[in-house]
Amino acid sequence: MPIPYRRRPRRRHASRSASARYLLDASQWQESLLVASPPSLRNSSIAGIQAALALFFAMATAYVSPWPELVGYPALGGLAALFGRFDSLQRRRRTVAICGFLLVAGVFLLSLASYLGAPPGLMVGILAISVGLYTIATIQWRLGGPGAVIFVFAAGAALGPAETLDLVLAKTIATIWGAALAWTVCVATDRWREKVHMPKPDPEGPPPFIRQAVAAGRITLGAGTAAYIAHAAGWEYPAWAAIGAASVMQGAHLHVTMNRAMQRMVGTVIGACIAWAILAQAPGFWLIVLCVVVFQFFTEVIIGYNYAFGQITVTPMALLMTHLAVPIAVTGTMPVERVFDTIVGAAIGIIFAVIFSSLDDRVYLARRRRSLRARGPGAF
Repeated sequence: MPIPYRRRPRRRHASRSASARYLLDASQWQESLLVASPPSLRNSSIAGIQAALALFFAMATAYVSPWPELVGYPALGGLAALFGRFDSLQRRRRTVAICGFLLVAGVFLLSLASYLGAPPGLMVGILAISVGLYTIATIQWRLGGPGAVIFVFAAGAALGPAETLDLVLAKTIATIWGAALAWTVCVATDRWREKVHMPKPDPEGPPPFIRQAVAAGRITLGAGTAAYIAHAAGWEYPAWAAIGAASVMQGAHLHVTMNRAMQRMVGTVIGACIAWAILAQAPGFWLIVLCVVVFQFFTEVIIGYNYAFGQITVTPMALLMTHLAVPIAVTGTMPVERVFDTIVGAAIGIIFAVIFSSLDDRVYLARRRRSLRARGPGAF
């Protein structure tokens, strides 16, 4: 009969094993090397300047304050400036404010859990749950890139011990200060941006909550598994593994997920080497600040061309910020652990993306591969 005859090949070519073969094909690696053009180089540059200014003011004011030991937390709040670069002026202010709130919430909740005596294993579990909640928030409020991973990065920085309630409040207030600076910088400089005609959000609103919950649950499971593997291995920063898994699972399609996994691993290895070379020189505070600001600017400028390019600069930036927040960190092993965490997280992310993919996801991938092969060499 014709209907079963059509369905069998469709399901066979769209099985999970077939999808895995497509993703491991040499052409997929070739695709990950493609260099695209960002929607607006001007806006990417302005976003880089805004984020760099927010981080500089956040770190500088914290350093000269009576609480220089908290210098990393205002910087975390300053990351709110990364969001909404293509939004209208009014929507940008709303987006940055929401992102500032989410960054503060992550630092506060994880710090409070530490103060209340949560053991390390439970802290990792709370972090994993936060990945899912941040995923829903990002979808519901249409926050766009760079997505939930920035909020997870901030929450992960609060995994360290918080012995007193005063310290919990101090970390929270410091993060609020950084978020306020990010909002202020964006308001003052958004007029420099050019208007870019981006696809408008769906007028019907975000997808149904059940779909958001499914996506969040999948990412939570992947990020949690990666983080617990890192924790069980005795690594100091299991949040990096969670970030690695969450970042690749944010892809809208399986081939995008695979591209991000490969690009993230390659970019992280190179970026970790750069961070190791800098930290090996035992740089002073202001030199680290300068490096963070420069890396942040270039990240926003080049990440639109290829995700790996952005990882080359964002990795040393993240490691240097971690060094400021946790000065006792072993600078010789921290870049190495970042590489291992990223590889574990990216691998778990792609495995879980395939395992929990829908039939529609796999059919889309199969059709895309057949289309590209029909077009022959150079289709990418």
